[in-house]
Amino acid sequence: MSGTSPPRVLVLRALGLGDLLAGVPALRGIRRAFPGHRVVLALPAALTEAALATGAVDAVLPAEAPGRGVPPLTGWPDGPPDVGIDLHGNGPQSRDALAALAPRRLLAYAGSGPSPARPPVWRPDEHERDRWCGFLAAHGIDADPDDVRLPVPATASPAPGAVVVHPGAESAARRWPADRFAALVRRLRGAGHRVVVTGGPKEDELVREVARRAGLPAGDELRGGLPFAELSALVAHAPLLVSGDTGLAHLAVAHATPSVTLYGPVSPRLWGPPPLERHVALWTPGPPGDPHGDRPDPQLLRIGVAEAAGAALTLLGPRGRGTLPASGFPRYPAETRSVATGPTRADVGNAVRRC
Repeated sequence: MSGTSPPRVLVLRALGLGDLLAGVPALRGIRRAFPGHRVVLALPAALTEAALATGAVDAVLPAEAPGRGVPPLTGWPDGPPDVGIDLHGNGPQSRDALAALAPRRLLAYAGSGPSPARPPVWRPDEHERDRWCGFLAAHGIDADPDDVRLPVPATASPAPGAVVVHPGAESAARRWPADRFAALVRRLRGAGHRVVVTGGPKEDELVREVARRAGLPAGDELRGGLPFAELSALVAHAPLLVSGDTGLAHLAVAHATPSVTLYGPVSPRLWGPPPLERHVALWTPGPPGDPHGDRPDPQLLRIGVAEAAGAALTLLGPRGRGTLPASGFPRYPAETRSVATGPTRADVGNAVRRC
């Protein structure tokens, strides 16, 4: 590194879109704490556009490993980073990946030197946004867990004003059945709303199936995985997003777009939206499941079409109120909302991350 180059901070969070967006408050705290540094974020190359859109990082170091593992940081240029910050997990593997680059200062849950006076404690019952802001606070870095908003992109939305339904998720455990999504789409269209169905690059067949069952016109199937700017604009200009527990739910929070999110193996108290009226987190309490399982989680399957449609139509406002189910909305049982109270004991098994 030349004498004129700025000092560098390398942050490791090589996970998915939802993880990136949940980490935005921490990343912005780091940006403010190191104003003269070049902040580089290690994460999958496919998320480069999304990472830069946060305004919290200057560059991306492409890095990923299968199964949410810890990638080697072999692409780092010559010379140690001035600061290495592990936002990937509670170690020791993720700490060691950064330590291999010999940063002058290393911040990690798994321990680094010199340790802060009050080292951060990994709490499996803590919400993801709060966890990483608290971690930074232990190292004297202020971060606001509510600092989640993204600017509306200049890119035009491919379907402005349309309700967005996103049936996909990384694992089958977090995917509500396609026939239920199709039934939901039919109810929303019957109430007079335009609906588009979207999916990731590997979810074309799922998008086709939901659209076919719902009787959608071809133009309302958004297949192939939209570039991030278009996806962000789509959500930012939508009156509502309905999805499972996946990255788009976090994007709705980032754009203050009303959302209905269907949770199963992981409680919304650990990964859900802020407790605001515009966000509804549907979830039935129960024992924690495997968020990476190969079949829909039993708790996710306990959410019915009428419940999801009722929540969606309520958030959409007067146009949908005449079609609410006879059982009534918007009076949700307390356990189906994303609330500000701490997680239950059953939630804790979902939050262990050792990497």
